[in-house]
Amino acid sequence: MGIPVKLQAFEGPLDLLLHLIDKNKIDIYDIPIVEITNQYMEYVKQMQERDLNVMSEFLVMAATLLNIKSKMLLPAEVNEEGEEEDPRQELVEQLLQYKLYKYMSYELRDRQQEASHTLYKLPTIPEEVLAYRPEVKVEELLSGVTLNKMHTIFQDMIKRQNDRIDPIRSQFGTLEREEVDLDATQEKVTQYLMDRKKCSFRELLILGKNKMQMVVTFLIVLELMKIGQIKIEQEGIFADIYITYVSQEEE
Repeated sequence: MGIPVKLQAFEGPLDLLLHLIDKNKIDIYDIPIVEITNQYMEYVKQMQERDLNVMSEFLVMAATLLNIKSKMLLPAEVNEEGEEEDPRQELVEQLLQYKLYKYMSYELRDRQQEASHTLYKLPTIPEEVLAYRPEVKVEELLSGVTLNKMHTIFQDMIKRQNDRIDPIRSQFGTLEREEVDLDATQEKVTQYLMDRKKCSFRELLILGKNKMQMVVTFLIVLELMKIGQIKIEQEGIFADIYITYVSQEEE
């Protein structure tokens, strides 16, 4: 992002280019790069004679214009889609974006000037008026109210309250955290397999008292199989899975 540069009537190189385009009544989508470059360089030469400290951005743009000018003299490059690339395309997009922001700044400036003509007055209502509260007459307020109407209003309030209740989520119970001792469960599963040597996977899962313990038991079986302490067998698809304990002597 460049440092904002304001030189006489031009705030940066893009502002100068827009001035040249408007001055020569040029189509921004079809910039005659040779003519614009020559005029731009004339302005740059005049600026160099006055202040060299603010010339960096203008010189970068000058180099960009000269680069585009040289590319315009060469055969057009073709992109992957087989279309000729215009060396001016990136510069045109920058000019259009800058022009948009510039006009937006004009709009904001005009609105700021219009807002400066608006004046606001603080309220000066007497304290007596602010403190006034109309008298409530209970007789008039309850005139025409009967027990039947009050019952109807009450039933309507109950119905609205019931309509706010989610018929599904309201039946959910409280979620409680299930604590599982991993080491104790692994010791229990290992001892069970050592005692029986061989059992079904279904039989092993029944040891768990809840779903969480069943999940932990399943993970323990995977770990024991990984370290080679058990063997898993299944004769066919959907058949029972049998687990055989492998003692260290058998290894």
